[in-house]
Amino acid sequence: MKAIWLAAVVWLVPVAALACEGPVAVCKSKVDGFALISEGKPATVYVDANSAGPVLQVAQDFAADLERVSGVKPVIVNDLNGLSGPVVIIGQAGQPVIDGLVRDGKLDLKDISGIWEGYVQQVVTGPMPGLPAALVIAGSDPRGAVYGTYDISEKMGVSPWYWWADVPVKKQTDITVLAGARWDAPVVKYRGFFLNDEEPALGNWAREKFGGINAEFYAHVFELNLRLKGNFLWPAMWGKSLPDDDPKSLAMADRYGVVLSTSHHEPMARAHVEWQRQKDAGLMSGKWDYRSNAENLRTFWRGGIERRMCSSSASGSTKTMCHEQVITLGMRGDGDEPMTEGTATALLETIVADQRKIIGEVTGKPLTETPQVWALYKEVQDYYDHGMKAPEDVTLLFADDNWGQIRRLPKAGAGPRVGGYGVYYHFDYVGGPRNYKWLNTNQIEKVWQQMDLAYASGADRLWIVNVGDLKPMEFPLDFFLDMAWNPEAMDVNALSAYPVNWAEQQFGPELGYTISYLLTDSSKWLARRKPELLDAGVFAANPDFKVMTRDWQDMLAASKEVRAELGPEYDAAYFQLVHHPIAAAANVYELYNAVADNQALVAKGDAAGANTAADVAEQAFERDKAISADYHALLGGKWNHMMSQTHIGYDNWQQPDKDVMPVVKRLPVNGVVPKRQAVVADYSAVQVVEVPRHYGGRYTDEHGYVSIDAEFFTRAFSDIGGDVYWELVPDLGRTAGAVISLPQNAPPSDVTASSPMRVEYDVATLKDADAVLHLYLAPTLDTQGRGGLRIGVSIDGGVVQVLGFDLKPDAPDWNEAVKNNIHVLRASFPGLAAGAHTIKVFRIDGNVVLEKLVLDTGGLTPSYLGPVRSFQK
Repeated sequence: MKAIWLAAVVWLVPVAALACEGPVAVCKSKVDGFALISEGKPATVYVDANSAGPVLQVAQDFAADLERVSGVKPVIVNDLNGLSGPVVIIGQAGQPVIDGLVRDGKLDLKDISGIWEGYVQQVVTGPMPGLPAALVIAGSDPRGAVYGTYDISEKMGVSPWYWWADVPVKKQTDITVLAGARWDAPVVKYRGFFLNDEEPALGNWAREKFGGINAEFYAHVFELNLRLKGNFLWPAMWGKSLPDDDPKSLAMADRYGVVLSTSHHEPMARAHVEWQRQKDAGLMSGKWDYRSNAENLRTFWRGGIERRMCSSSASGSTKTMCHEQVITLGMRGDGDEPMTEGTATALLETIVADQRKIIGEVTGKPLTETPQVWALYKEVQDYYDHGMKAPEDVTLLFADDNWGQIRRLPKAGAGPRVGGYGVYYHFDYVGGPRNYKWLNTNQIEKVWQQMDLAYASGADRLWIVNVGDLKPMEFPLDFFLDMAWNPEAMDVNALSAYPVNWAEQQFGPELGYTISYLLTDSSKWLARRKPELLDAGVFAANPDFKVMTRDWQDMLAASKEVRAELGPEYDAAYFQLVHHPIAAAANVYELYNAVADNQALVAKGDAAGANTAADVAEQAFERDKAISADYHALLGGKWNHMMSQTHIGYDNWQQPDKDVMPVVKRLPVNGVVPKRQAVVADYSAVQVVEVPRHYGGRYTDEHGYVSIDAEFFTRAFSDIGGDVYWELVPDLGRTAGAVISLPQNAPPSDVTASSPMRVEYDVATLKDADAVLHLYLAPTLDTQGRGGLRIGVSIDGGVVQVLGFDLKPDAPDWNEAVKNNIHVLRASFPGLAAGAHTIKVFRIDGNVVLEKLVLDTGGLTPSYLGPVRSFQK
């Protein structure tokens, strides 16, 4: 299998050409243009001494980046007089040097005038007397200057993950910036992440390295956020408060320019833990219940807003909000629980009205001048669905189901609102049906499908994702924030190229394609079923898990080869970003496969086989600890504790206090139960069914079924006019890829139209049968609240059967769907005659993701992924 897996990527191994063309392109060579680094000497960096904190900070960071690339520390100056060599000017509109260049006609900022976080990069000839050239990076505001500067850093070879994942910076003798100008600006206004569920891993690591979750810790978080093009943060909150634990963290956020807020259940700039702390200190009393304790809660909330204020006049009589903030509104129950049963919608409306009154009183400004967000999370969305009113200027933050399916989006035709809409998404979760916190189990293809739907539906004000401990979510977080910068640019082609580009950025072009396949396949395979949901019963019930176990071992062998081929300077980064999740997942699969084998062989009385399986299982359990220890030992223990999340031994939704070895039994041999032996698991007997190549022709039911990956349709028909069309999304879902309709927010299609929108699959059956068609769909939700999602099916010219599904979080069918990462619909076709047929699948609603079709003509047997693709004739 290893050879088969590697063969899939060999044709892509040739080195990708590095583009060095276009305005302000950054070239890693000496060519005509602005010499950012020349013969190892970096350009001078200029920044106005009176610049805002973020501009001063990014100038320092850029100088450090130039040193990382060149090996020489550049000079930072605050005065251009007397300079003669190349200089990088970092600033923003409104500063004397920038405005002077605009006034002299040497710099053009009209494209970013009045735009949020926009920037211009321009090579300017003769910016000042005696100065032949400058690279000018000018922002429409401080963060615009930050993004324009970090963009150059990234293009000259400094990965945003240089510190958080130890990606090495390759030294360059020459870096040239080509002539011209370019500008850019974000589309989604607020873009960020939520540090959550951060114990034991991130919390213990931060306490060891920084003494706690404090300003020193957050400096690294803020820098990463901005390098990833984010600007927004929900801070760590398990027993923590950013302003209360270390007030210097607020100043650090200002220094970097990160917008702070508080999570979905922490209103009015207050961390939840502060309520208990104030009660313990005798400053507050009563329950977290607005009906019985409103006055105390209002006092508590007022303190949160007042803490964000500072004097803006010499007398101190005028106050302004001195820390950039989006204020969270609303209220949930104590400790991120639902409100008490029977909570009235009117009560929540009253709470929000009272909170806004406090904001207005404390700030002394119109409410529209203080950004506010109301998270429609879990039961709060239900109140919204039942008519809860939200002020027009408040951002409504919709949420997913905690498992990657967005629950609700703006109603079709609702039109824009002043506060706009946003999405709260999850890469990590604590809750039912099972916590998932250990490894990255998030496909960027799934993230793209859901966030493309969100953007198409009008949710473009705030995108935030729960990243747990931050590590090991590096890859999907980078993608999430890249997409948030410009969702329209992240089309399917850009999505498909993303893993390659990302791998090349971290590890260079030589092995970029191969590493991209490891990234894509490992995240796809981990998403099939979260590791926390694995156990021996799953393996025993689904024979394809044994094949998956062998596949993981083959991928592990391939990853080891790549690791050996990379230079030693890449080893720590490669281990963190690529190899560790593969090694850890492969080992857990081996563990549970061996436990399942042990149970089956004990039942058969096969002592030798059962005892060997027990040995393999116990070795795998110990190896799990060793793999984590290898991670913790990297770079002298830099990431100690970061992989300490428990993940083996779940017996309910909550994590075990420690990893628990599954029970195995040994049988006596000649009356003696043998001690454990060192063994090597043998997968040579595992039957691997090779997936046939797709080459055209009719799929046949040689084995009593026809199995087709959805992307391999025979024909596709768009809506009349082509405004709604089918799109193939490679690797989306559990197997080969998926078919969706775009744009995803298009109105429902009419299956009775003269030429309805559909995809067709030509098949051939060898015998008459009462056939059943199985449609394997991603477990998406009805974001419009129309009563479910629909898809149509027919065979040949038969009547279209409309199949519907309406998954509701916490309902039994939703639980099974998110566990399995699939939802299967079935349609019966009794009396299907042997011969040639055409299966037709009709679009009705958007956000229906078709992954696989299986036509059962009598031979289908249970399996987790469904049978592999059938042969064509």
